[in-house]
Amino acid sequence: MKILKSKVLLTLIAIFILGFLIPESRTIPVEEATSKDWNASTFWYEPWGSSGVHKGIDIFAEKDKAVVASTHQLVLFRGTLSKGGKVILALGANWQLHYYAHLSEINGDAGIFVSAGTKLGMVGDTGNAAGKAPHLHYSILSLAPKPWLIDGSYQGYKKAIYMNPIEYFKDIN
Repeated sequence: MKILKSKVLLTLIAIFILGFLIPESRTIPVEEATSKDWNASTFWYEPWGSSGVHKGIDIFAEKDKAVVASTHQLVLFRGTLSKGGKVILALGANWQLHYYAHLSEINGDAGIFVSAGTKLGMVGDTGNAAGKAPHLHYSILSLAPKPWLIDGSYQGYKKAIYMNPIEYFKDIN
């Protein structure tokens, strides 16, 4: 029994480490978007509604512009949430969750495993973005907390898991 437990533990550790070794190809998740399509001050902007701070960026584009996978990912959830409207949640390299919200439609043909640049849906204004300019709310959450990113800002302790998408895309433009 001890040998079996040891093998299971070693397997889990190996899988965890492999998650950090997977190559990561990055692309901005709205077709033809550049850093000019979001406000660089919106990540961690406060006050921001009932969530307190804005834990992602809003990439503005024409309604129904293609939303694409920002990296190679495993799609975990496609559906509707009250605040996010039509959303997609996917797991990428480095054990990071990529959250795409306010979509006007979700591409059900994309499959479970998607490559960077695969069409996931369309920019919209669903959820709490109803009546606002069409945009993609994009957040990245790390399943492996990074406590060195914690700071004294409001809810700054959450920066251990919410990654800054602006930093994530800084070398793309």
